[in-house]
Amino acid sequence: SESRVRRMRTLHISTIRNAAHPSDVLRLLKQPAGPSRSEVRYADYMENTIRLLSRARRGKRSINATDLISEEELEVIATLTGCSSRARVPPCKTTANLDSFRTASSVCNNRVNTRWGASNIPFVRWLPSEYSDGIAQPKGTAGAINGHVLPLVRDVSNRILATPNDQVENDTMFSFMLTIFAQLTDHDLTFTPHSPVIRSFSDGIDCDHTCAVTEPCFPVEIPLNDPRIDREDCIPFFRSAPACGSGNGGSNFGAVTVREQMNTLTSLVDAGHLYGSDEAKAHFLRNLTTDDGYLRVNTIYDDNGRALLPFVNMNTSMCATRQRITGDPNAKEVPCFLAGDERSNENIALTSLHTLFLREHNRLARLLKMKNPYWDGERIYQEARKIIGAYFQIMMYRDFLPLILGPDAIAAKLSTYPGYDESVDPSISNVFATAAYRFAHTMIHPFISRLDENYNEHPLFPTQPLHRCFMAPWRVVDEGGIDPIVRGLIGRPAKLNTQEHMLTDEVRERLFKFTHELALDLGALNMQRGRDHGLPGYNKWRKFCGLSTPQTEEELAEVLQNKQLARKILDLYGTPDNIDPWLGGVAEPFVRGGRVGPLFACLIATQFQKIRQGDSLWWENKGVFTEEQRIALRDVSLARIICDNTGITEVPRNSFQFRPRGSGYTQCEDIPEIDFSAWKEGSESPNAQ
Repeated sequence: SESRVRRMRTLHISTIRNAAHPSDVLRLLKQPAGPSRSEVRYADYMENTIRLLSRARRGKRSINATDLISEEELEVIATLTGCSSRARVPPCKTTANLDSFRTASSVCNNRVNTRWGASNIPFVRWLPSEYSDGIAQPKGTAGAINGHVLPLVRDVSNRILATPNDQVENDTMFSFMLTIFAQLTDHDLTFTPHSPVIRSFSDGIDCDHTCAVTEPCFPVEIPLNDPRIDREDCIPFFRSAPACGSGNGGSNFGAVTVREQMNTLTSLVDAGHLYGSDEAKAHFLRNLTTDDGYLRVNTIYDDNGRALLPFVNMNTSMCATRQRITGDPNAKEVPCFLAGDERSNENIALTSLHTLFLREHNRLARLLKMKNPYWDGERIYQEARKIIGAYFQIMMYRDFLPLILGPDAIAAKLSTYPGYDESVDPSISNVFATAAYRFAHTMIHPFISRLDENYNEHPLFPTQPLHRCFMAPWRVVDEGGIDPIVRGLIGRPAKLNTQEHMLTDEVRERLFKFTHELALDLGALNMQRGRDHGLPGYNKWRKFCGLSTPQTEEELAEVLQNKQLARKILDLYGTPDNIDPWLGGVAEPFVRGGRVGPLFACLIATQFQKIRQGDSLWWENKGVFTEEQRIALRDVSLARIICDNTGITEVPRNSFQFRPRGSGYTQCEDIPEIDFSAWKEGSESPNAQ
């Protein structure tokens, strides 16, 4: 905690001096907090204790660390570092609440395998990892693979992904809301933390100032003739933190096992981005000054009488970006907003959706109190949280996923709800978090539009390039609130991913750029992260999904339906087997009726199939809601939530579909509302079938 405070203080000082690095922002966004921070620390302590001890015992001989350490010693190290607690199965309370309401961490959602789907567990592997040393070293750092050296990820980004802002193609079917909703739901499901350590474990080098690969530093190397970055520089990159007992010690701390990464969030669709994924965070986000079940709101500012997110409790802030972005040294800075997920300030569009659902929770709390005046704040909070979780489950599976995956993947894996299956592990897979669900990066538009009541450009708060909207809560506080931003999300199109224009330079050349400092490259980071995690190559994932595995340029051209792209990719990789799975996935042409190719349609559908079937508190599962409540919940729509929680009075019925204003828009009074009479206690037992 002290080191994090020192780091935040250093960042604040550098911010004031206009010298903050974009890598500072990324690192702080990826820092674990609360119980997750302790978990990461435990793993760091254990891994490095084993490394140092084995180095002292073996001298210069190359040998696996645990070959030199007995099982008894590993158990002692695990106990001293705190890792042994991760091997214990948490008990489940036999209370009625577990049958009705989720724990914040989703522990005990499955009563037999109590950690399945819970926060602070390793990602699962659908295929074995492929580390350079077979255990922990990033893929590609120890020579050729399949006869070819992996290309530099920045070189791949430059030659395959580059899309200047003026070459972006708009998606004529879908709105930018589809993209930002994808980001919001990703932040409900996955968070892969960095180690809190910022220096190399072996030589103390600051990872921000080295191009050496030395744990936890894995910098992105720059190719010759890079259009933006000097060859002698590199983009700082920190490896994802290991999970306890991986990389050097097995899950029982007695055998060598491969490095695994941790997901600090629950794997279930439960609105954790609003409520948090551990009990302490969930408690902190609540307004306990009354007994009404509310979430905390901002006590300093409001948005035309409507609530804003509360501020973080820190004197220093990585959101002090106003002076740098505007160039006004006297501009008033605004702290970061606080939400269930630490990334709520990444951009103002995402912040707006967080704000929207905060308001909806408190609106539901008021309605439930009216229906049941004798309910206490705890009951109201839990019931409102349960309803919001159902909202997201319905909107994800009914409204969002069909547009992304197309009808064939939906029919194959996500059609009629089959019921809860206790044997299904809903935990997030490494390939989903690290590659497949990053598909939406190619749908990011380079501008955040802000529109007036007529869905025209706002006269006071104009549209901004995306890089001027990173970490900028002041744009919400002082520039018209969330209404203009939400209108921009539903009233402007998403970027269309095409094979010629995959990733906008707003995130490829200006990610977290506030001044002249070296900006990040999201495409390069995605591929570097896949190598950090030891993901198998493109063809192994194609085989996993029952798809063809192209071996030649001609076969790859047939898969991609593009001879020129196939040639460019193989000029870099040499063989289709080596293609980074994220790059291969986003390069594929769309499936029928979707916005991803066959590989990502398979991986995403498989993950969401497991999430739904392995969730004992899924909204359609018997006993979770009454039949009357389930019928009522089917009327939920993002359009209605927007109408109920903003000053917007006219919206498209389907907020994800891009429609011209006029015949494609509906007055809010004509958007169906949910009938909450089924929540009046006495209408039916909450656990009725």
